[in-house]
Amino acid sequence: MANLVVRWHPDREERILLCAHYDTLPLPMLDPVDPEGTFVGANDGASGVAVLMELAHEMPSLPCNYGVDFVLFDGEEYIFEERDTYFHGSTHFAREYAAGRLAPARYRWGVLLDMIGDEDLQIYQERHSMQWSDTRPLVEEIWAVAERLGVREFVPILGHRIRDDHVPLHEVGKIPCIDVIDFDYPPWHTRDDVPEKCSALSLAKVGWVVREWLVGVE
Repeated sequence: MANLVVRWHPDREERILLCAHYDTLPLPMLDPVDPEGTFVGANDGASGVAVLMELAHEMPSLPCNYGVDFVLFDGEEYIFEERDTYFHGSTHFAREYAAGRLAPARYRWGVLLDMIGDEDLQIYQERHSMQWSDTRPLVEEIWAVAERLGVREFVPILGHRIRDDHVPLHEVGKIPCIDVIDFDYPPWHTRDDVPEKCSALSLAKVGWVVREWLVGVE
């Protein structure tokens, strides 16, 4: 397995972490017809990566007070049943960061993008992100940006408590990282998680909010 790291303005010690997982589930384990068929993962995996890939075009000239690292995690869900271990890539990254083995950096904030391509997009405030005292201000700040832009898909209501890559980043790496996720996605972990179930407009709206937040973050 391998994490992929892209560093913008590597000379800046104060940094922001934007991340997603680029692996996909080996099999569509919750598919009611063929749980051993092909899993594409158009939303669960590819959507967050797609937003970062598009945002990369603007990063060299985007005004931001921080250096920014894009990190794409491997092994987020290399599982074959629920009891298997998740989050291999982010846990490794968090341990390396905590041990000081990464390039000199201090992450002021972290934002995880996961399952943000749903054509019926509704992004509620993830419970871990709201209940950790060091990340709640970031949630409120990003949802305020969305409100200012009129992106109503960011719903200022408490949502699910999600086990995701932000948990080891926060608990092991001590990085104040939140999860931006729409977990209410019927094709989740089935063969139906394909591009036809996703929306380019949803991706664009999330990317717009993240971009505008980066420009204004202090």
